[in-house]
Amino acid sequence: MVHTFESLSVHIAVDVNSGAVHVLDRAAYDALNDLIAAQGQDPDFSQKPQDAGPAWEELKGLWGQGLLFTQDDYIDPQAMAYLGEEPPIKALCLHVSHDCNLRCRYCFASTGDFGTGKRVTMSPETARRAIDFVVEKSGKRRNLEVDFFGGEPLMALDTVKQTVAYARSIEKERGKNFRFTITTNGVLLDDDVIDYVNREMSNVVLSLDGRREVNDRMRPTVNGRGSYDVIVPKFQKLVAGRGTKDYYIRGTFTRQNLDFAADVLHFADLGFKHLSVEPVVSEADKPWALREEDVAAIEAEYEKLAAALRDRPQVNFFHFNVDLAQGPCVIKRLRGCGAGCEYVAITPDGDVYPCHQFVGNDEYRLGNLYDGSFDRSISRRFAQLNIYTRDKCKTCWARFYCSGGCSASNLAVNGDIAVPHEIGCQLERKRLECAIALKAIRAGMTERNITD
Repeated sequence: MVHTFESLSVHIAVDVNSGAVHVLDRAAYDALNDLIAAQGQDPDFSQKPQDAGPAWEELKGLWGQGLLFTQDDYIDPQAMAYLGEEPPIKALCLHVSHDCNLRCRYCFASTGDFGTGKRVTMSPETARRAIDFVVEKSGKRRNLEVDFFGGEPLMALDTVKQTVAYARSIEKERGKNFRFTITTNGVLLDDDVIDYVNREMSNVVLSLDGRREVNDRMRPTVNGRGSYDVIVPKFQKLVAGRGTKDYYIRGTFTRQNLDFAADVLHFADLGFKHLSVEPVVSEADKPWALREEDVAAIEAEYEKLAAALRDRPQVNFFHFNVDLAQGPCVIKRLRGCGAGCEYVAITPDGDVYPCHQFVGNDEYRLGNLYDGSFDRSISRRFAQLNIYTRDKCKTCWARFYCSGGCSASNLAVNGDIAVPHEIGCQLERKRLECAIALKAIRAGMTERNITD
């Protein structure tokens, strides 16, 4: 497949199967589109058309180098056999708290209790069992990831501290290396907590939706007040002390702030460099839920954001990060995030789920740390999901970048983990177009061919 598009006034062709990206002048771009329109995705370069210009020879040269109209060679027996297996678990989303001190209106976790009606925190014993679980299930995998999650994980800070200490105490003996992340709304941050987080956490995800009025409309405190003024100074202090360690400001945009580019730029103006603003996933009847008629406006907003970031290379917007060399391993490109097979979520009761967004859905409960159960049939269902088993992905130009999307979103919208969420797919494709164009412009790759 070859996908052509214009973004940020640049004409681009993506050769999907080789991963090659070409920035073309207008003549070559038009010639390529004419060729696709006339002959489809398997053109005949053996005979030059009488009216063909110099661009035709350029396209033929790219084809001859295996950089245009290449065939799909990802389906090799070894890779596909691996995809059918149950891989080692290498990452945990550890729900140390099913309670929260905010009442975010769109919260998929039902404002912290995940719909259970119980606001609880994880005991240190359960957390230790979770560490033992991932050590056992990781096989020969050395590097392991643990994300402290909730609810609000700082409401269970003692459990967090004991978990980190326990994991560190067994690393050398068990031949493992733990990397910790914490996702927090920031309300409970103080100087001591900031020092601890910056010392022990390899990554920090800081939840903030954008401008004060945007954030406070969707992320009030328990007493209904806004949270922006409470958390922003704390986030700024935490980030100032992180040095070169990773962090992300992570927001959610809804139908009520489709001008989210302003929120991203607001983050940047506050001094934050690593940013992510995600589209809300919600029941269709909610006033903040995204609708099909919003897609055009959202796509235009991504284009607007990309244009605004063109001259701000210091701003790292998550969805505009793209690896033109297709750096992740082939399995990662085919399978995606690994939820349910390489990555699981564990609740305060020790229940195991494919990821944090499946928690509370008994159909997808994998097992429990205390009774030792683990339903391998469910894990295998997730392991076997890939861009070739998801029918809609097979012909999508973005498939090797997106890897099939989010299974939880698919289930929430379509009732099937294997059927992609169409609005999510449309937005992903637009983000990728902007990301590729932005990378080309920043590298000075205008009106000439680039390949990686």
